[in-house]
Amino acid sequence: MSKPDLSHSIELSPAFHDLDPMNVVWHGNYPKYLEIARCALLAKFNYDYPAMRDSGYAWPIVDMRLKYVRSAEFNQKLLVRAEIVEWENRLKIDFVISDAASGTVLTKAYTIQVAVDMAKGEMLYVCPPVLWERLGVEPA
Repeated sequence: MSKPDLSHSIELSPAFHDLDPMNVVWHGNYPKYLEIARCALLAKFNYDYPAMRDSGYAWPIVDMRLKYVRSAEFNQKLLVRAEIVEWENRLKIDFVISDAASGTVLTKAYTIQVAVDMAKGEMLYVCPPVLWERLGVEPA
């Protein structure tokens, strides 16, 4: 079985209200860009947040890391690429935010989410099979 493409990219442009007094994107807005890309990625597999809830699992983010390489600017066309890199015991998504025109990397990041059985309120140490089914992957 070949590994499916577990990535998705979106394009966005920072709005004026995303800027700080130095006229660059305020660092606190980058997680919003990651979230937009994560939602698009999960929707690609028909496992967005409502589908997660309907399957009985919450997927809280338990870790997020960002490495700011260069600043993004007002109205700059950005490409935000999200890729699922782990799915066995946790859902880890790597991100790269780059300038859409030049490909220059602006930010690297990742998030880690864990499955929580909503009925029991318990964190799972192995991702539920519904995730693997939706992604078209098998556990390692």
